[in-house]
Amino acid sequence: VERPQSATATKGKDITFVAKVDSSNMAKKPTMKWVKGKWLDLGSKAGKHVQFKEVYDRNTKIYTYEMSIIKVVDGDAGGYRCEVTAKDKSDSCTFEVSVEAPACISLDVYSLHFSGDAGEDAGELDFSALLKKREKKQKVVEEVEVDVFVILKDAKPCDYERIAFEYGITDLRGLLKRLKKMKKVEPKKSDAFLRKLDAAYSVDKGKKIHLSVEVADPNIPVRWLKNGQEIKPSAKYVFESVGNKRTLTINKCNQSDDAAYECVVGEEKSFTEVFVKEPPVTITKPLDDAHTVAGQKVEFEVEVSEEGANVKWMKDGVELNKETAGSRYRFKKDGKRHILIVNEATKDDIGTYHALTNGGESKAELEVEDKELEVLQSIADLTVKAAEQAVFKCEVSDENATGKWLKDGVEVQPSDRVKITHFGRTHKLMIDDVAPSDAGDYSFVPDGYALSLSAKLNFLEIKIAYVPREDPPKIHLDASGRGSDNTITVVAGNKLSLDVEITGEPAPTVCWRKGNQGEGRVRVESNKSLSSFIIEGAERGDEGLYSISVTNPAGEDTAELTVKIVDVPNPPENVRCTSVGEYSGTITWDPPAFDGGVPIKGYLMERRKVGSPRWTKLNFDVHESTTYEAKRMIEGVLYEMRVFTVNGVGVSQPSATSQPFMPIAPTGEPTRLTVDDVTDTTCALKWRPPEKIGAGGIDGYIIEYCKEGSDQWAQANEEPVGKNQYRVKGLPLGERMLFRVTAVNIAGRSPPATLSQAVTIREVVENPKIRVPRHLRSKLIARVGEKVNLVLPFQGKPRPVATWSKDGVLLEDKTVGTRTSDVDAILFIRSAERTHSGKYTLSVRVEDTLDSADLHIQVVEKPGPPVAVRVADVWGTNAALEWKPPKDDGNCEIIGYTVQKADMKTKDWFTVVEHNRRPGCTVSDLVMGNEYLFRVFSENICGLSVVPGISENTAVVTKTGLSHHRPPFKEMDVNCPPKFTAPLMDRSVVAGYSTAISCAVRGCPKPKITWMKNNMIIGEDPKFMMQNNQGVLTLSIRKPGAFDGGKYSCRAVNDLGEDAVECKLEVHVVQEKGAETKK
Repeated sequence: VERPQSATATKGKDITFVAKVDSSNMAKKPTMKWVKGKWLDLGSKAGKHVQFKEVYDRNTKIYTYEMSIIKVVDGDAGGYRCEVTAKDKSDSCTFEVSVEAPACISLDVYSLHFSGDAGEDAGELDFSALLKKREKKQKVVEEVEVDVFVILKDAKPCDYERIAFEYGITDLRGLLKRLKKMKKVEPKKSDAFLRKLDAAYSVDKGKKIHLSVEVADPNIPVRWLKNGQEIKPSAKYVFESVGNKRTLTINKCNQSDDAAYECVVGEEKSFTEVFVKEPPVTITKPLDDAHTVAGQKVEFEVEVSEEGANVKWMKDGVELNKETAGSRYRFKKDGKRHILIVNEATKDDIGTYHALTNGGESKAELEVEDKELEVLQSIADLTVKAAEQAVFKCEVSDENATGKWLKDGVEVQPSDRVKITHFGRTHKLMIDDVAPSDAGDYSFVPDGYALSLSAKLNFLEIKIAYVPREDPPKIHLDASGRGSDNTITVVAGNKLSLDVEITGEPAPTVCWRKGNQGEGRVRVESNKSLSSFIIEGAERGDEGLYSISVTNPAGEDTAELTVKIVDVPNPPENVRCTSVGEYSGTITWDPPAFDGGVPIKGYLMERRKVGSPRWTKLNFDVHESTTYEAKRMIEGVLYEMRVFTVNGVGVSQPSATSQPFMPIAPTGEPTRLTVDDVTDTTCALKWRPPEKIGAGGIDGYIIEYCKEGSDQWAQANEEPVGKNQYRVKGLPLGERMLFRVTAVNIAGRSPPATLSQAVTIREVVENPKIRVPRHLRSKLIARVGEKVNLVLPFQGKPRPVATWSKDGVLLEDKTVGTRTSDVDAILFIRSAERTHSGKYTLSVRVEDTLDSADLHIQVVEKPGPPVAVRVADVWGTNAALEWKPPKDDGNCEIIGYTVQKADMKTKDWFTVVEHNRRPGCTVSDLVMGNEYLFRVFSENICGLSVVPGISENTAVVTKTGLSHHRPPFKEMDVNCPPKFTAPLMDRSVVAGYSTAISCAVRGCPKPKITWMKNNMIIGEDPKFMMQNNQGVLTLSIRKPGAFDGGKYSCRAVNDLGEDAVECKLEVHVVQEKGAETKK
């Protein structure tokens, strides 16, 4: 009835949104839900900040829902949504909330006056001054000079009115507007934060997230708030403080954590918003195909992994929703189940239906057939006598079909004598006390079908002879329902009742027999002119020849009847799938062992997905053959089939379910088939997988070959090859051969990929060529003890012969290993030594052709220490050092020296010079009066030498007459009387929950602490526990009761004085609900 509208709220003020719902057409009370953003349910946030109200008007039957936001903050801005739900109906509305700062009100100090004597801060506003003449009023704003703008620009907003009064500014509001246009608003630099929170964070449901800031003062405390409420540390919320960095960690995020967060440092705040993303919703139970007739209701059901998930329905690529679907489609949700209901399906509803979630989709086909009505029993012509009853009876296939009875084209109206009944599939017209006027043509016309059943009613007039005579008996058999040989066909289980008319005067005696036996299961009811032949619940054993004989004094008459029992056939046997395609499957079965006694008309087929309880009909018209191709199936999905037999009596029970089968098509042909290598007897082939593989995948490849000009292909491999390469062996030398490759899967072989040209089987001579990698073209430097593994690829045919040499001599060192393959040579050293340095040469030879490549290897290690280190000279605070290069340079160039010094008193070494290139240096800034020792490390590309060279002599820095007189030390007097630095605070607690009160004191010597309750000293009472930790005093009260409330005080005493603090403790006793009710 009324929807909430978007609004702008003022920060610090209250705002209310109203929604009204009309429940006059609802059986139950609707449910209202308020949501912020995408997922945050505000119902869980109800409290002081967000409040809800519900009012119901019994007269108008309208529910009024109100949501109030108390003291709006910046975090309340954003999108909101309200949802109302009642049974399977729902509606929603979205609205926006924006937050603006409170407007600054500036007053014209010349125009507003205050009444009262309390100055500017008291009294009521008096607007009478606004009615005065304005001739004396001057436009000061136009004459304001630039200096005023400078003053206002640098001033605080609270000083604007004072400045306006001082400089005579009357239009202060206009001046401020001009000032706002002139100055650019510069972003305010935070004094408390070095780095603030990002504008927003996103996290997956169930994961954890870190919110971190950097503060300017590493010792300042930080508070974290969620939706304006302070967060306390717990297992879910973890606070971390490392240096200037403050971090809030939220573990196992859920929808309640989707909120606004603040970090408060002093008076400054940093805002952010956390969005919790739901995991993708997957489909756990897919859609099933549906096959129905026009006018029937169809339901598509899908089950998803999460309750309350959003499912989008589409038909042939067009979305179905409540606005576009109208009354044709209905949507239903039941937990994880989502149902699409098609009301009264028509031909327009045929198509593919999709159910989509954010994590999957499912599709199904809907087929709709025109409604057909089958006549199971037609009406028959009747001949009746006067005052007898005429009954027209017919049976159709649809129990819900209605129709009209017509006589000579005029609708028959029911009366006391004429009755029309409809029970199940049977329609009857009964006429009591038939009169000559009832004779005529009768017909039954079903509603909604182009069908008409007709029969004729004949009236038989009986003339009574007044002269008594004797007539021989006569049996009058009705030809309806019988063949020419007096055969009566009965459906098994039905009741057979045959009325045989008998004439004769006097009344004849009737005798029924089956074969040479008595009546058997036949029951006979006879009167003067009629004998009824009745079989209750016909069975196959009731078949046979029946005879009737009538006798009277005037003679006798006999007749024979053959009773044939028919039934529905047995189901087909051995239902199986013989072949499959990409979207189809061929089904074959054997005819049933028993046809029911009548010829089989055909078969009906049904299929279903494995695991689904719903069967889909594949045909409405009977299929005469025992082979059927099922189409429009989904590739890669397992299906099952069953078959029904149909004869003139009805439909059999379903056959046994076939073995599951999957529609799968062969893959496409392999691509990029090429020749990789050819020898005198082999050929190596390479190829790429097919572009189209399908759900069946690839089991392997078959390689075939034949001679050029022949079509006799020979298979090269017995089992399919899994790799994309194969070498065909045993080929004749010099022959031109063709090759082809076929992909194989469960559905069979793919089309072959054939080489475009024949291949001559003969190895090609190729000159040897060594391809040295780029990193081996320069000298290779390795450290002692490292592994050396060098790979040099080469080419050449036939296979080249490779040899290694070192410094021109054939390589025979057992510590150096070599290995050669068809395409490369490997040189490897497990642990390099300096003796392995040198030039290594690889030579490859093919017949008379030779190619070689050189590799330079240098094995290095750390150098030895410098020698002859000594102090050459000392002057002032400087010392000159000299040394000679090391004897062992580690097999590489010395790149520098590192010099360290040590005071002979402490023997602690400190580096004074690094990477010194010369064998000597000067050390400065030595301390007078100290004696120094020096050591030098040599350095190459491996690093510093392990052992340094230590100077042979020391450097003594002599003093120059300097002296220092220390002032006498005066000890500080730290004694002070006791002083409480933190007082006791008043507390209000709940009875039964332990609590504690604390304070802090300082004093020297250490004061004596005394706790008192109501001025009475607390002794060794086990209810109280007193602690003193570095001057922090704590009194713990275990499970306080109402008698524990009162005034608590703490007194500290030492030799220099005393001090005391006190507080008030209130204990509230919570009454139980049962006690309140009783009270």
